[in-house]
Amino acid sequence: MAQIGESFVSNTWKRVLIVMSAFFLLYAITYILDPFSPSVKMFFHRSIGEILLDLGTTLIFCIGVSETSIYIGKRLNKVLSWTESPVRRLLAEASLNLFAVFSIHLLIALLYIFITNHDQKELVLNFSLEDTRWFVVSTMIVGVIVTINTGNYMINNWKNEAIRATELKQIIIETELQSLKFQLDPHFVFNNLSVLSELILQDQQLGYDYAENFSKIYRYLLVNSKKNTISLEEELKFLDAYIFLLELRIGQGVDFDIDISPSERYLKLPPLTLQMLVENALKHNKTLRNDPLKIRIYSAHKNLIIVENTMSPLELNIPSSGIGLKNIERRYNILKGGKPIVYQDEKIFRVTIPLIK
Repeated sequence: MAQIGESFVSNTWKRVLIVMSAFFLLYAITYILDPFSPSVKMFFHRSIGEILLDLGTTLIFCIGVSETSIYIGKRLNKVLSWTESPVRRLLAEASLNLFAVFSIHLLIALLYIFITNHDQKELVLNFSLEDTRWFVVSTMIVGVIVTINTGNYMINNWKNEAIRATELKQIIIETELQSLKFQLDPHFVFNNLSVLSELILQDQQLGYDYAENFSKIYRYLLVNSKKNTISLEEELKFLDAYIFLLELRIGQGVDFDIDISPSERYLKLPPLTLQMLVENALKHNKTLRNDPLKIRIYSAHKNLIIVENTMSPLELNIPSSGIGLKNIERRYNILKGGKPIVYQDEKIFRVTIPLIK
């Protein structure tokens, strides 16, 4: 809450500063362009009421122009980014702001007529002189405001990108550590080498296949752990090799069902995502031959895949560090690729993973 409050105060002061800057610049530029114009020469010869009315309408105009410019900038940031189409963005922002200046100027003029009871014909005749100058000056002020807003957006965007890059670097390091831990896990290596030695004695072809898949896993970990994203097709190939080892080691204690749409295999996700979820399921559940752990990986609608497993908790529950799930969630957050959704009840543990285009 403190950060929100500070942000609100900071944002409010920025807006006040922009309005006051526009207010003073409007009068300053008007004087610099034509210091001998009737409006400048007669400014302090009018009544206090007329001066206050002039200052008030100018302040309202500056507030309207600055707030409209900020609103236009925010809306365009969502539909037309500076980084993607700078020329189109510049033309769109300039056109919309010019239209806004003209509209606000017209409304202020009508308000002035209503308050002062000026003759509309007289105002129309004088438009080519004083009002044209004011419109030009106003356009210059809007240009300054747009420049300030754009500069502020660029600086904030640069800061956010720098923060995202730092966070992503940290996540990659964590993923590499997870990968390294997986590679050097003595239980994993010992168990697989034990199975391999037995298979070589019993079935040389099966032993060869086991060794081949074992090498695929290490090759994948070495090559892809540093990448931000990888295709679902490559991740599934890695998972196939991982499952091959698991099924020979665990036997019929786990049952895998993978059903992925071919059209989604070219989409991407962070590397090791599926392996981490499968490992999480195996870590916290029983793998019994008469009651195997069922793990399903299947396509859902709108470029989503689901990884779910039946719940069969170990009697001696292993405390969960949550590193795998947190790692996945943080990587998706930094990549802006959607958000994984976790669902759990007494029978099912399910994670919905968005695929990245």
